[in-house]
Amino acid sequence: MLNRYPLWKYLLILLVLAVGLVYSLPNLFPADPAVQISPASGGENLSESQLDRVQSALADADIPLKSTERDPNSVLLRLDSATDQMRARGVVDGLLDDDHVVAVNLADSTPGWLKSLAASPMTLGLDLRGGVHFLLEVDMDAAVTQRLEVNASAIRETLRGERIRYRNTEIDGRQLSMDFMNAEDRDEASNLIRRDFPDFDYEDVEAERGAALSMTLTDQAVQEIQDYAINQNLTTLRNRVNELGVAEPLVQRQGPNRIVVELPGVQDTAAAKRVVGATANLEFRLEARPDTPEQETETLEFRSSQRTATLMRDVIITGDSVSSANRSFDENGRPQVNIDLDGTGGTLMNRATRSNIGRNMAVVFIEHKTRDRTVMEDGKPVVKRDPYTERGIISLATIQSALGNSFRITGLDSPTEAAELSLLLRSGSLAAPIYFVQERTIGPSLGQDNIDRGILSVQIGLLLVVAFMLLRYKAFGVIANVALGINLVLVIAAMSMLGATLTLPGIAGIVLTLGMAVDANVLIFERIREELRTGLSVQQAIHAGYERAFTSIVDANLTTLLVALILFSIGTGPVKGFAVTLSLGILTSMFTALMVTRAMVNVTVGGKPLKKLWI
Repeated sequence: MLNRYPLWKYLLILLVLAVGLVYSLPNLFPADPAVQISPASGGENLSESQLDRVQSALADADIPLKSTERDPNSVLLRLDSATDQMRARGVVDGLLDDDHVVAVNLADSTPGWLKSLAASPMTLGLDLRGGVHFLLEVDMDAAVTQRLEVNASAIRETLRGERIRYRNTEIDGRQLSMDFMNAEDRDEASNLIRRDFPDFDYEDVEAERGAALSMTLTDQAVQEIQDYAINQNLTTLRNRVNELGVAEPLVQRQGPNRIVVELPGVQDTAAAKRVVGATANLEFRLEARPDTPEQETETLEFRSSQRTATLMRDVIITGDSVSSANRSFDENGRPQVNIDLDGTGGTLMNRATRSNIGRNMAVVFIEHKTRDRTVMEDGKPVVKRDPYTERGIISLATIQSALGNSFRITGLDSPTEAAELSLLLRSGSLAAPIYFVQERTIGPSLGQDNIDRGILSVQIGLLLVVAFMLLRYKAFGVIANVALGINLVLVIAAMSMLGATLTLPGIAGIVLTLGMAVDANVLIFERIREELRTGLSVQQAIHAGYERAFTSIVDANLTTLLVALILFSIGTGPVKGFAVTLSLGILTSMFTALMVTRAMVNVTVGGKPLKKLWI
């Protein structure tokens, strides 16, 4: 019989509609404005007495609290409106000390029964939900200095292996110089070094006592170091952002030495800066022997106390050799970081420890920071940035046996510090220090304004399409409009299930999808009209209309889908957001136009002896 579906097709359509409805529902529960209180620099979370003070202060300021939630790393205060949120932030910020960071945030309000089904709302982009925008600058001079320090360490090890005596090494800009007892030692060292280090211009220098060798990096070598530094920093920052779990982040190069980072949905700027901007790294060094020459040693303080230890300047390995790092606790409940090294790092660690059993090895924590100072230039205040480096010993332990690819770091102050250190080690260390040049926070209020405008555009587009279909196709226009609503629900559900990010261009893609969805119905309905005019019966005309429009609809949608996939594969940011909604909308519109409307027509008029069709 014409215009009848088998039962399984109806059940399949109902199943798809039910899943779409359930997974689109979380978008009806907007996130609550909230104030998040978290410890600064791995400190202690807010105590109960401090929380009571905060709640009392908010009550005195006539700021109603929706709810209060506590987890091991923060306290979340839910509020009723964005106005209350900003007022509450001011009150809480003025009440607490510098040991806590107060930031605005958006708290998920999806009901528990939907969360149990793994249903969650769509992720919103930076232009809708708000977030943070960072402009970072890579210290290119420090990149060159770090490479020279690595080369100097390797050169010293080579000279010691060949028993060539030297006095000291100095680094000045892009120049590395070494002093020797006499010209013979210098010439022998020069011939040896030139073979392994071709990126230098070498010059013999006469000194008052002995002889010296000056090595200056070539222009090409400096350019390669700087390009490597910014590319490695881009990779590291992307890894760190991925560890944060931010959807659709933007990390891209801007100019010769700057990087832009945008994190949608992140309102805790302090936590984002602490992870993104951290320039921490680790060095593993042996403790110096009493008879070690002074120029080969360095005295450092412990991070947790005023004790000091004298270490070798030569580094066994750095954090660059870490392939995996995870936080855990030792047998006494103290935080630690379990580390796995790559093949090269494991070999170097084993070689250094197997010949130094019984000797102490230190784990040195290195962090690059800046101090800002204001100076007057041409009668105007100008902020100058002075970089400096902090080095502190985390632990100093005796080597009991030869170490391999796996070991652990203890001596950390808190679980939060252990978690952040393991994150930084997993994501990789920065090839050069980075500094914050610009920081902007796009608040939820701006995002809400964009959301409201986007929703209004969808509503206007939907209303116009609905009105046209009703006027043009009457009863069949009702069917097309119902299918259009179902199509919108399915697009939202697919976006939510896939974790895709909705942006303003994405909303434009949805509006375009609405037009394309009815376009398929227009082709079908016009084809049915043509078949009726040729004298076919109502049932035959409906059947022929769907069958003969099928090829045209598929061809048109597949070509558009191909373009959308190309946009997604080569585009970034807003272009990707548009491509995602357009691709999903094409797939759902084909489903609703070819199956859902056909099922509705089959149920309402299929198999009935109609002599006239309201179309």
